[in-house]
Amino acid sequence: MQVKGLRLAPSIRADGEHTDFSGPADPSEGFAHRYIVGMRVDATSYAEAADRIVGWARRRQSRYVCVASVNNVVLARDDDAFASAMNGADLVTPDGMPLVWGLRLLGIASATRVCGPLLTPLLCQVAAQEGIPVGFYGGTPAVLRDLLATVSARFPGLDVAYSFSPPFRALTAREDGVVRTEIRASGARILFVGLGAPKQERWMADRIGAMDGVMVGVGAAFDVLAGRTTQAPRWMQQVGLEWMFRLFREPRRLWKRYVYGNPRFVVLFGKQVLAAEWARRGRTEPRSAPKEGRS
Repeated sequence: MQVKGLRLAPSIRADGEHTDFSGPADPSEGFAHRYIVGMRVDATSYAEAADRIVGWARRRQSRYVCVASVNNVVLARDDDAFASAMNGADLVTPDGMPLVWGLRLLGIASATRVCGPLLTPLLCQVAAQEGIPVGFYGGTPAVLRDLLATVSARFPGLDVAYSFSPPFRALTAREDGVVRTEIRASGARILFVGLGAPKQERWMADRIGAMDGVMVGVGAAFDVLAGRTTQAPRWMQQVGLEWMFRLFREPRRLWKRYVYGNPRFVVLFGKQVLAAEWARRGRTEPRSAPKEGRS
């Protein structure tokens, strides 16, 4: 039985390509992509991602976008529901350089990084120019206050139609109903979601259809744009050492993610690359090459 809107997981080859897809058209809609340790990552750029998101917002389409790091891949490996949320997204951008390198190793040489703290202001700029209302969901009240002050000052004319700092607990059914109603009534066409992984991805996946626009999970972008934290120097970002910068700043919160998760990702992705290479050699070498010394 076909269920409208249902996205089923594809069969994944060792090289990250899918062999078949049962259900609607692939949600990446034309972006080159690979499955890295089972999680889809799209090869895009800031301009391409912004263009796609703004186009969806103009048409009032209910979509969601995930900005993914190695942490997302490791979490998806262990949690089928989270993996479904990630693979069901309309766009999954490679936030961390390891995912960019992964896409390149799997055959997409043009892959580039698209991270939340840079994608968010770009979308705000375009939204201000085109009169597209935006909203912000997440962060503490103080962070959200400073974030709104920053974007309002940087992007005059930006229509912030909605903002809410949720409590650090699950919303009751009544509270969730109020949030859904308020978001839709606000008219926001791009909703930035800053709850952190895996909460924001699950939140967006559960609310697809609840607003007439695009939800974009941008993680730490709220704290960065609010001036509460800083990004790693550009050189550290380019060589894939941003995790070290963040670990030094927040060791108690992040040590397990990086000390346990990063090496595990290397092992898992290393196995995928080796399997892809073996499969490639198996397809290109003759099935029964003649032995030396025989005519």
